[in-house]
Amino acid sequence: MEEVKGVKVHGTFGSPFCMRVEMALKLKGIPYEYVEEDVIGNKSESLLHYNPVYKKVPVLLHDGRPISESLIILEYIEDSWKDTTLLPLDPYTRAKVRFWAHFYDHKLILVSAIIMKCEGEEQEKAMKELVENLKILEEGVEKDFSGGTPYLNGDRPGLLDIILGSSLCLHRAIEEAVGVHLIDPQRYPLLWSRMDALKDLPVLKEITPPHHKMVARVRHVREMALKG
Repeated sequence: MEEVKGVKVHGTFGSPFCMRVEMALKLKGIPYEYVEEDVIGNKSESLLHYNPVYKKVPVLLHDGRPISESLIILEYIEDSWKDTTLLPLDPYTRAKVRFWAHFYDHKLILVSAIIMKCEGEEQEKAMKELVENLKILEEGVEKDFSGGTPYLNGDRPGLLDIILGSSLCLHRAIEEAVGVHLIDPQRYPLLWSRMDALKDLPVLKEITPPHHKMVARVRHVREMALKG
């Protein structure tokens, strides 16, 4: 399969994992082509070719070479285009960023997805886990990154800011569609202030889907999950 040179992103509507890839490219000023994938009912031959292991988005193509898994893609973008940095220069701080990025994906995004797809006791259990994990993240971020700056990365957004910002629209849609309250600004003031600063970021506004469409998407996914 011959591939045009340049940068291409295979993604799907409303996915925070895909949005973070686009956000990173935009912050670095890298032009790219976006390819929408129907990951629920009709995955393209290109997607199956470029990500034969997991068969999911996002996939970044750079000069025809595919990279998959969003955190790995973000690292690749950081290493490939160095004019604007997304990670701190200090190795220890970089390690802290990677730790909390991994924590966010596995302890918050995944739990939020469970809350979206279940109800009753299972949902209550997931909500309790989310509250505990948000407390850990709030305390960890305050310890490792609080410096009176608008973003966790300092005066401009970095990798952790990208991860937080790209999940904003999903969190808000889950809250409305499911009728739960995910992030309490009084309980988690530091996280809330950082997320509030991100919502007005121009590059995030460019890629954020309309709220009503995200709510409809969450309701659809929820209905399918509850039907089994």
